Amino acid sequence: MAELKTPHLTNIQMWQAWKEHGDIEAKKGLIEHYLPLVDYVTNRMAIGLPKNVLRDDLASNGVMGLIDAIEKFDYMRGLQFETYASWRIRGAIIDGLRQGDWVPRSVREKAKRVEDAYQLLEQQYMRTVTDTEISQYLGVSEREFATMLQDISVATICSLEDPIREEESETRMSLLIDDKAKNPDYKVHEYYLKESLVKGIERLTEKERIVVSLFYYEELSLSEIAEVMSLSPSRISQLHSKAILRLRGVLAKHKEQLLQH
Repeated sequence: MAELKTPHLTNIQMWQAWKEHGDIEAKKGLIEHYLPLVDYVTNRMAIGLPKNVLRDDLASNGVMGLIDAIEKFDYMRGLQFETYASWRIRGAIIDGLRQGDWVPRSVREKAKRVEDAYQLLEQQYMRTVTDTEISQYLGVSEREFATMLQDISVATICSLEDPIREEESETRMSLLIDDKAKNPDYKVHEYYLKESLVKGIERLTEKERIVVSLFYYEELSLSEIAEVMSLSPSRISQLHSKAILRLRGVLAKHKEQLLQH
């Protein structure tokens, strides 16, 4: 995690000054203190994106996400700001990418084709399908399939939550939901969502599970994972893309089941 800067006021003093008295200098102090979070999230998301996507553009959107987080965060709830801010920063960067249309329609369509193929075949066979089976279904060679995965890596690098609630812009706000206030429907949906994710993760190959674990839980970059697993960064990117597309297929099925109830 990024190393945060330490201002002359304590963290809680700055939050109190900003939230209770509207102290703009305290707000500036909070922004400066948490700026390393923007660098941290930006660096992680920049990997795998096209070269025409400038890191400075990602960082600029990330700063806007940080400011938004500072303005909306309720420090009195005892929640960890770093977690909430990281999601806000990530969300602002993703929104910026979408608005800039950095992901061409052809890439999105290609990603959807592969996702649908995983969903259909793995539901049909009730097991993890191989690259050969996917390639045959798509009518391409395995080499062409590998190239497709490389092409759509930009569409899979953003977020695991996107396919779950893509139509809900406030998904990231769920981090602030009071556990005690969860209604029965929410708990039921949460239970089946977790169950679906468990089943989806079980369908991943061993290498795909390792990549997902190291990227999302150990928070290593794809280049760091490549070193750990002694594979090329492009191979890690392919494994990541396949893992996310498998999971998106499972989660799409989960959404269909929710709509039926």
